[in-house]
Amino acid sequence: MDILKVLQDEFELKSFQVENTVKLIDDGNTIPFIARYRKEMTGALDDQTLRKLNERLVYLRNMDEQREKIIATIEEQGKMTDELKQSILNAATLTELEDIYRPYRPKRKTRASVAKEKGLEPLAQFIYSGESDESAVNSKASEFISEEKGVETVEDALQGAKDIIAENISDDADIRKRLRAVFSYNAVISSKAAKDDLGVYEIYGDFAENVKKIPGHRILAINRGEKEGFLKVNIEFDEEKALEIVKLNHVKGDSFCADLVCDAAQDAYTRLIYPAISREIRNDLTEKASDSAIKVFSLNLRQLLMQPPVKNKITIGLDPGYRTGCKVAVVDGTGKVLDTGVIYPVPPHQKQEEAKKIIKDFIKKYKVNCFAIGNGTASHETEEFAANVIKEIDDNVSYMVVSEAGASVYSASPLAAKEFPDYDVSLRSAVSIARRLQDPLAELVKIDPKAIGVGQYQHDMPQAQLSQALDGVVESCVNEVGVDLNTASAPLLSRIAGINATVANNIVAYREENGVYTSRTALKKVPKLGPKAFEQCAGFLRVEGKEVLDNTAVHPESYKAAGELLTLCGYSKDDVKQGKIVDLAEKIKELGEQKVAEKLGIGMPTLKDIASFLAKPGRDPRDDLPKPTFRTDVISMESLKEGMQLKGTVRNIIDFGAFVDIGVHQDGLVHISQISDKYIKHPSEVLKVGDIVTVKILSVDIAKKRISLTMKGV
Repeated sequence: MDILKVLQDEFELKSFQVENTVKLIDDGNTIPFIARYRKEMTGALDDQTLRKLNERLVYLRNMDEQREKIIATIEEQGKMTDELKQSILNAATLTELEDIYRPYRPKRKTRASVAKEKGLEPLAQFIYSGESDESAVNSKASEFISEEKGVETVEDALQGAKDIIAENISDDADIRKRLRAVFSYNAVISSKAAKDDLGVYEIYGDFAENVKKIPGHRILAINRGEKEGFLKVNIEFDEEKALEIVKLNHVKGDSFCADLVCDAAQDAYTRLIYPAISREIRNDLTEKASDSAIKVFSLNLRQLLMQPPVKNKITIGLDPGYRTGCKVAVVDGTGKVLDTGVIYPVPPHQKQEEAKKIIKDFIKKYKVNCFAIGNGTASHETEEFAANVIKEIDDNVSYMVVSEAGASVYSASPLAAKEFPDYDVSLRSAVSIARRLQDPLAELVKIDPKAIGVGQYQHDMPQAQLSQALDGVVESCVNEVGVDLNTASAPLLSRIAGINATVANNIVAYREENGVYTSRTALKKVPKLGPKAFEQCAGFLRVEGKEVLDNTAVHPESYKAAGELLTLCGYSKDDVKQGKIVDLAEKIKELGEQKVAEKLGIGMPTLKDIASFLAKPGRDPRDDLPKPTFRTDVISMESLKEGMQLKGTVRNIIDFGAFVDIGVHQDGLVHISQISDKYIKHPSEVLKVGDIVTVKILSVDIAKKRISLTMKGV
């Protein structure tokens, strides 16, 4: 297989793009580095395309490796033909390849293999290829009767022969391919109740839907219901039609032999082919559903990580709780912990006045700007408490409810223990909640992405695939934003291109031992950070020092070109530092972009990037996004009325809708049918995590804690 040609056709790219990208990957370059600093070579392919291309490259190479193993195995058996070899070489998927290999694969003990051991293969061939009548067949079968081999009667011999024929029919790659295609369009997946009380699986108690049309979230729900013992699931297909396909190539003429082959075909379908195809269809449905869910999870995670930071705000983080109290952490604008404590403003303690005094003292002493309140247990009561405190003080203080998903995972981790050895687990959570408001990306990278909770059915997906996808999202976000080399934590640094956990810890250790980094080149002194790692990571790290370009996204390899560009356009590096570069792009156009690029010895994409980086040194792409909404008051679920309009924040997007935080303890659901007046296939076409939206209350069920919302007509 010409892998480069396949990739070129599948991704609709030019040959140079694929060839260069594959070479860059094979040379050990990271995806973020290739995406940003090798645009001339890739034709400016973006991060996501590069990741998909790399995944496909791995798949195709694995397939080629498997192809070679299959060819070698069949040649060793002495069964290779030119036609068979061509079929193997032409196979486009691993499934197709495995179908071709099936007859030659070493098998465990089967009914057919037992029959072959009894010497019944010649009889099977006689029946399969003949048109004899019953007496002739019985006469032939009697020749194979052997008490020693366990063939005691003609019926035993015929049954063994039919077992061999059935397995041969089952191993027919063409039949499996045709049946798989027909099943994929016309089969139905059904589920029946396995228990009297189905709970959340009630709608699937007597359910059926075409496999081509069923949405992924239903597949994942059915799978979970089956796994938990609530449902029995089956793939249904018209057996008569399936048997017609099976018999078409194998049942010839109208004779006793044909009748026996017909029996074998029926057995092949019922016992061997149907169960296998059903499993494949289920696996395929699950794989597609998982792929879709992983994409949604990845999209949601990216949007969450790229939420605008709340910079330079002194924040009180509140980790709510009933019996154990509400944990408090005061954090300065850089994330440094200033103070901690525990208050008991909610049941069963109800020490409201004592709690108010502690919080008011914190606000006054540290000039606090805002509260970050975790959305877990006792969140609503804590929110009411915070709103009451805000009403009683003159300072301009507001609050925001923050998702605390994964905070407990972080606070109990070795990383948190190392970061805050003197704090107990609950106080670490309060610190994390405050920092999540200040810089979501820097804090959330400390947590396994799967624990952040912005997906659906995440525990039912292939965990390795989910982890790989989510890790790719985190890596992409961290490198897109860049990090300050002198303040970044080891977990944050470990997400930078070219830096692993060991090197990240070494960077922090070097900083602690030798003081702040004054240049990017100082990184070269860090143990285990070699020239290749420096090349990959340098452009994504920021340092305020003597070299102005160290605080930009300009890569060190392009410093000379950047300096010449500034001189060419009448600027200096001091102008970059002082933010005085306002019309660089226009000056380049006046001079002629192509001429400037040639003069500097760089490509057009790099020229445009350098101009952009110089115009906005230290730029954080998150600053361009809408700011999060703070509150000063609170509403209760009981006060919600049908038709009421409210502002809310999109917290999670799933296949069938979006959950919106409207300021009560329970997020409301906007069903996909209520998101837009026009038809949409998925909520992500219109919404993203963090969006501030106006919604209208459709219904409120306090007992079930359900709020139905609409975005139509608001």
